[in-house]
Amino acid sequence: MNAVVYRGPREVAVQSVPDPISQAPTDAIVRLTTTALCGSDLHTYDGRTAATSGDVIGHEPLGIVEWVGSGVASIKRGDRVVIPTHANCAFCDNCERGYSGACLTVNPPNYGSAYGYAGMGTLVGAQAQMLRVPFADANCLIVPGEEGDDLEDDFVLLADAFVTGYHAATLGDVRPGSTVAVFGAGAVGLLAAYSALLIGAAEVYVVDGVDARLRIAEDLGAIPVDLRRGDPVEQIFEMRRRDRRAGPRGPSAEQMGGVMCAIDAAGFQARDRADMSKENPTQLIDDLARVVNPTGSIAMIGVWEPHDPHPVDADAGEGRFTVPWGTFFQKGVSVRFGRTHDERYNRTLRDLIVSGRAKPSRIVTQRLPLGSAPAAYDAFDRRAEGYVKVLFKPE
Repeated sequence: MNAVVYRGPREVAVQSVPDPISQAPTDAIVRLTTTALCGSDLHTYDGRTAATSGDVIGHEPLGIVEWVGSGVASIKRGDRVVIPTHANCAFCDNCERGYSGACLTVNPPNYGSAYGYAGMGTLVGAQAQMLRVPFADANCLIVPGEEGDDLEDDFVLLADAFVTGYHAATLGDVRPGSTVAVFGAGAVGLLAAYSALLIGAAEVYVVDGVDARLRIAEDLGAIPVDLRRGDPVEQIFEMRRRDRRAGPRGPSAEQMGGVMCAIDAAGFQARDRADMSKENPTQLIDDLARVVNPTGSIAMIGVWEPHDPHPVDADAGEGRFTVPWGTFFQKGVSVRFGRTHDERYNRTLRDLIVSGRAKPSRIVTQRLPLGSAPAAYDAFDRRAEGYVKVLFKPE
């Protein structure tokens, strides 16, 4: 089969690799109809993970079941399924408690596993024509319709981006009437904003420095904040002073001039707003601390690597960053991290898509053949105009 293979920093290729084969009676083999390019794939592409040359990458697959093992009970050949990024067993202690993103079975002796991501097990990546799915009963979510229909692009986002965006809103304790600021308007940041609006947030600000991303944020109903125009936190404060739609009024308004929910959707490669060619993750952390109101919540959904081969400094290379714990303590905020526990959300979000209540594919900007992957990675990494969410169609 053909697959996208990592060759080295900023180099991928589409080449022939062995077809997947069953390794257990609980496996399924799925023929992929759509797979996606994720912002976290750029960490691999940029050489910022432990990926080695020849690794198949990608982790957002949708397809048709071609084969199931004798131990698979709930899916059959011909079913249309989306496969969550984080493979899980459904029976370990963490899975039983709802923490499927920290499964203890799929990647022993570690916790958590993902397709095609270095450091998260040995599962082959999903930017390919076929995929082996372990514990298929737990990891294949059946979706209705037929290959290539008008929900194809929505369903593939259930593999990661939509579910992760909703997870971000949940970690940030977004509720009806909440005020929210999302830092980073890649696919996950945009869908975190979209999820917050679905939940009923009153104001959602989205911070980024790429025109296409800001346009989509506004189209979704969020308030775009262009960090190229100055300090985004001060911009949010000023906008809230001028047009206070939600939150306290009167004497306490100034003290609560930020937001109740702040979401990081940029992670350890966050850009420096003074020089977008450089990284400054500490600046992002400081902005989150400044913008969140007393007693608010911060959700850290961007990737923060424990080991970075090309860090901004020595501490960052070991996953250590300066954090204003004193500010967090003084404000009494909650700070939550964690991989997406897909099984908590994907059925609910599937049903919202089917009912017409949710249309996450509004963020999709390119639909390309899999053979276009090298050029697409290059454009996406450069933040080329119009490249926000790329879908690949395996030939």
